[in-house]
Amino acid sequence: MQYKANSPEDYINQVPEERQEALKKLRKTIKENLPKDFEEGIQYGMIGYFVPHEIYPDGYHCKPEEPLPFMSFASQKNSVNLYHSGIYAVPEINNWFVKEYSKHNSRKLDMGKSCIRFKKVDAIPYDLIGELCKKLSVKEWIDIYETNIKKK
Repeated sequence: MQYKANSPEDYINQVPEERQEALKKLRKTIKENLPKDFEEGIQYGMIGYFVPHEIYPDGYHCKPEEPLPFMSFASQKNSVNLYHSGIYAVPEINNWFVKEYSKHNSRKLDMGKSCIRFKKVDAIPYDLIGELCKKLSVKEWIDIYETNIKKK
């Protein structure tokens, strides 16, 4: 589902009421654990966390006017989805997350390349997401992005 939001608060206020508290808690978890210099805002219709142009002027290679994305989350029709670029770009982080997930959640992991889907909001493993947020600094993410992802 696509929301026309101008701020993270606006986004959360537009989602179904039964998901709002979970999204507020997810946002709080991310903000408390994400390394400094990542910024929060609305990016690609979701609540996003990105490297601002002040730190990385080149922006995102697909759309340079956009700051370099790092992670985001969204309320979709059938799930709350968390997107984390480190899971996609760094096999060690992916392996760590897959291994740790079962220690935090009894439900089967529903995951794509960078997307983790939570069909039940009561199954969101906030502690694990907090640990995931700490895995990469802004500098580390820029280095990974420039080495592995950015088209040269």
